[in-house]
Formats: sequence, structure tokens, C-alpha cells
Amino acid sequence: MKNISVWISAMRLRTLPLSISGIILASCLAAYNGYFNGLIFTLAILTTLSFQILSNLANDYGDGVKGTDNLDRVGPDRAIQSGEISPEQMFNAIKLNVLISIGLAFFLIFVSFGVNHFLLTLLFFVLGISSVIAAIKYTVGNNAYGYKGLGDVYVFIFFGLISVIGCYVLYAKTIDHVVFLPAITVGMLSAAVLNLNNMRDIESDVKSNKITLAVKLGIANAKKYQLFLVGGAIVLSALFGILYYTSIFNLIFFVAYIPLFLHIKTIVTNKDSKLLDPELKKVALTTVLLAVLMGIGHLL
Repeated sequence: MKNISVWISAMRLRTLPLSISGIILASCLAAYNGYFNGLIFTLAILTTLSFQILSNLANDYGDGVKGTDNLDRVGPDRAIQSGEISPEQMFNAIKLNVLISIGLAFFLIFVSFGVNHFLLTLLFFVLGISSVIAAIKYTVGNNAYGYKGLGDVYVFIFFGLISVIGCYVLYAKTIDHVVFLPAITVGMLSAAVLNLNNMRDIESDVKSNKITLAVKLGIANAKKYQLFLVGGAIVLSALFGILYYTSIFNLIFFVAYIPLFLHIKTIVTNKDSKLLDPELKKVALTTVLLAVLMGIGHLL
């Protein structure tokens, strides 16, 4: 049982709701336009979860073998860092998860497009393989892009644009203008979660030569960047609510602004980056709440 709990911890279950928030939002938008399909929804959720777990395991492996996860790190201990899982065991788990992720992605693509949409099938095959590579290369290897300040770009694209727009296309086989503002909103808030993580770890990352965007910017400018991400997401989501308004119920996601404004206040007044860890869960859960309510509200 202890071994199982160690692997569950390595999968970082608390990150999983954020990864599927875009899928839920896109599915609600598709349902509003009459395109929803239960099997596609289920497979999209499973595929996204497998990609996120793959990313988490690869992140543990990459940071573990590089020594980035050490005693200077503020967050919870990682599996390799704690010695509970060896690098060899983690590498084997990554290989298994790659097979699972690719299998689920191919099944999802086949169910969505069949043999009637060759170009879309080809495009999503490329996106599926790219997602696997991106999940691994974030921290693994000598050219890991997470060590070059590019993690925010990956998160914005995959958690925002591809998650929302890509999922909508799986249903509708076409792109609709209604998905763009929600996709950018989720992408910006997801990047904000990563930036919080990087601000929290900025001192240990500098010592380990992990050059995140927060390290490049410095803590003062990283806070300004955080305000841009969260503030921009609030503005764009509000614009979505106004442009596509049909009922007062469409705006129920405005309640998610309360914790976001409180977060902005914390960022402005907090002087110690090590105290930002509690904000991670707050912003991640608020992103999920906003995405789900934005989608459900659009249906009402």
C-alpha cells in the first residue's frame, strides 16, 4: 500500500483538475452548439489526464536526476528527491505512460474523425505526438525547455489553446469564434499557476541553474507578469460574458473573480516568495471553477 501511495503522490493528483478544465469548458460550448458526444468527452478527459500524469512523472524524473529538487525547494518532496522511487523505476513508468497516452490519443482521434476527415486526423496525430514530446522535454534532457524560460509558452498553448480549441474541433470538426476568448482565458490562468510555482522556487532554481521565466524576470517583474496574466484573464472572460450574453445566468462565472482579486491583493502585498505556495492551489482551483462555470453558464 505504501508503494501505491508513493506512485499516486508522484502523479500529483492535485494538478489533474486544472488539466481538464479546458476540456469541460470546450465540451459545454460544443453542447450549446449541438455537437456534444459522450464518448468523445470521456476519451478527451482520459487522454488529457494521461498527458498530465506523463508530464508530472517526467518533471519528477528530469528535476530529480538534475538535482533541481533538493532541500532548498519550498514545495512538497518529489518521489526521486525523497528516494521513494529510483530514477530507473520512474523512467520505466514514463515509458509505460507514453504508450497509454498515445493509445488513448489515437482512439480519441479515430472516434472523433473516423476516416472522413483526413486532414484533421493528420493534424491531431501531430498534436498528439507533440503533446507527448512536450510533456517529456519540459525538464528531461540537456535541452529541456523548462530550463530555458519557455514553460509558460507550453502551458499557455497546451492548457489553453489546444485544450479548449482543439477539444471543440474534436466535436464540431470546425473552429467557432466562441472558443477563442475562453481558450486564452484558461491559458493565461494556467500560465499564472506555473508562474506562481516558479516564483515560489525562484531561489532554489537559481542555485540549480534552472532558468525559468520568473528567474529571468526577477521576483519584482515576475509579480507584474502575474498581475498581467490574472488581470488579463479577468478582462477577457468578462468580455466573453458581455459579447455572448443571452441571460444573467451566463455571468455566474463572475463569482470566480472574488478569489482572483484576493490573489491579486496577495501578490501586491506579499514580500516573501516562499509564502506563495498556498496561492498555487487557490489559483488552480479558481481556474477550474471559472472554466466550469463559464461553460455551464453559456448553456443556461
